[in-house]
Amino acid sequence: MKIADTDILLVPGYGETPPDHWMQRWQAKMANAWIVEQKDYFKPERQEWEDTLLARLAKTTRPVVLVGHSLGCILIAHAGDRLKDKVRGAYLVAPSDWDRDGLVAEFDGGAFKPIPLSPLPFRTHVVASQNDPYCDFKRAEHFARSWGATLQDAGQVGHINIDSGHGPWPEGMMSFAGFMNKLG
Repeated sequence: MKIADTDILLVPGYGETPPDHWMQRWQAKMANAWIVEQKDYFKPERQEWEDTLLARLAKTTRPVVLVGHSLGCILIAHAGDRLKDKVRGAYLVAPSDWDRDGLVAEFDGGAFKPIPLSPLPFRTHVVASQNDPYCDFKRAEHFARSWGATLQDAGQVGHINIDSGHGPWPEGMMSFAGFMNKLG
């Protein structure tokens, strides 16, 4: 499947996604990509976030590919069955383990836990880091297996965000292009 033939919805996670973050850069480079804007990235409410994702999905006119980061991956896992009619695939980067106590001092994970561990109804690819402070690699492997996803070991690259040095993240764009090719 060609990137240009889809609508790409970028689903950020908890906290700020600054202008130099790879998600913002991807949106700027792809005319058919949109960030799903949530009301409050610091006080996530699962039902509100899910409804916002579904409302944005309803505005699409072509097959949709989701790109999630961190808590955005977990949102996609929760909403999976509600997304299946329009979504062709999900590219999930650095899922965060909200089942782990004390992951973020200001937010306990709320209704995002427990994290769903059933297969997603569309092709899924998980990119995980060996040293992500928000998710142990073994746990990311478990998510990928449970969701029926392929897993990409990104190496020792942190949380794949600005703090870990991933502004442009060209390796991610190449990996995403490979994932798109496999969607057929």
